[in-house]
Amino acid sequence: MEPTSYHIETGLQQLISAEQAFHYRIIPVARDTGHMVFKTDRAETPGLKEELEIILGDSVALQYDTEEEINRYLATNYRQARQNTGENLRYTPDFLEKILITAKEIGSSDIHFEPYEEKCRVRYRLDGKLIEQFHIPIEEYPVIINKIKIRANLDISEKRLPQDGRITVNSDTGEFDIRVSSLPTLHGEKIVLRILSKDASRFRLSGLGFTERELKMFKESIRKPNGIILISGPTGSGKTTTLYATLKLLNAPETNILTIEDPIEYTLEGVNQVQLKENIGLDFASAMRTFLRQDPDVIMVGEIRDVKTANMAIRAALTGHLVLSTIHTNSAWATVSRLIDMGVPPFLIASTLHVSVAQRLVRKLCDTCKKEMPVTRSIFPENFKIPDSLKTHYKATGCNACHHTGYSGRKAIYEIIPITTGLAEHIKNNTLDIETYLSENNINTLKSNAIALIKEGITSVDEVYALLMD
Repeated sequence: MEPTSYHIETGLQQLISAEQAFHYRIIPVARDTGHMVFKTDRAETPGLKEELEIILGDSVALQYDTEEEINRYLATNYRQARQNTGENLRYTPDFLEKILITAKEIGSSDIHFEPYEEKCRVRYRLDGKLIEQFHIPIEEYPVIINKIKIRANLDISEKRLPQDGRITVNSDTGEFDIRVSSLPTLHGEKIVLRILSKDASRFRLSGLGFTERELKMFKESIRKPNGIILISGPTGSGKTTTLYATLKLLNAPETNILTIEDPIEYTLEGVNQVQLKENIGLDFASAMRTFLRQDPDVIMVGEIRDVKTANMAIRAALTGHLVLSTIHTNSAWATVSRLIDMGVPPFLIASTLHVSVAQRLVRKLCDTCKKEMPVTRSIFPENFKIPDSLKTHYKATGCNACHHTGYSGRKAIYEIIPITTGLAEHIKNNTLDIETYLSENNINTLKSNAIALIKEGITSVDEVYALLMD
């Protein structure tokens, strides 16, 4: 029988600290008014229930589960924290530098400093998931805040309003930038540091996750001299990486490339990059108006947020320029609906949009510790039709090689819809139900590509669960 799979909400997970989870070997599974339920493999331990009730200040119920399942959940969600949270860290002059460089070395994308009544929690985002690292005594936290603010050229006396800044860090492996964001909260300012690479030269389309057929379709679209290429997906889905990899391929001595971004996350030699500054009137639409007087070949707009920007992108495409941009929609075809909702006439969309791309980032299973399991109905969403060819799947377990998360690295999955003559007619006629067309033309959706990764043992069912529900 396959072990139970727990889908624990973030709110439940945060009911207890990493230290408490490991010390008492408990997993939060439910919370009602005045009542908390935990799974544990030590349900019969004398006094455990009473001790937890005193510590947590709430009524506690314990449910037994196997040692294997308790270990699996603890390793996946709390293991990294346990290695570092045995005691509070004390501030030293090089404390901040160590945090920044360590985060960069392990591949973290963000560092969160979160103040509470008695301590400050520090978490790293690794492969898209936040992992608790350690605590700082709350009385020492103001020193760290001031040090960060000074380096980011922020006002250390301003504690009531959010602020944004930037830090440049030099390490043995090279220079990198950090975007700083402060937010006033109940117990002090929460600081989030986003780690940025200054060099986009390593990005390659062939290494992002396109299938061979998808890569060919995408390259054919971006080789056209004019038109619009749109990439959609939620925040953190890798859209910026795909855009930079595309710009790197298009970058050539004879090509004039202009970008307007918010913020400029990477620098690319040979590309003219402009930082958005809405407070002085430099927004996406106004920047594009100026771009058209700069003799561009390729224009990259960070995001199409409104009808003004959409109309400027259309105008640029109609006057012989290739426009790359992102948009927030759930699928490649939903991009068309979004543009129509903004007020862009369907016939203009049909004549300018070359390809619509949707993408997501999924974590890859650690090859060292992933475990093969038979497929059962219970691990999939209720209405998902399990393919007959899917007999086994792999689940995350956790080991030293993957920081006990069960995953190592991430991979993008794509949904690419070239706007052919047939699809252009659908757009002009405002006929947005094209499932039959996509099926007949073998267009892979995000869901079908997710299933392919499960079959190949690259990712787990849990990691793509939301895509399988769509």
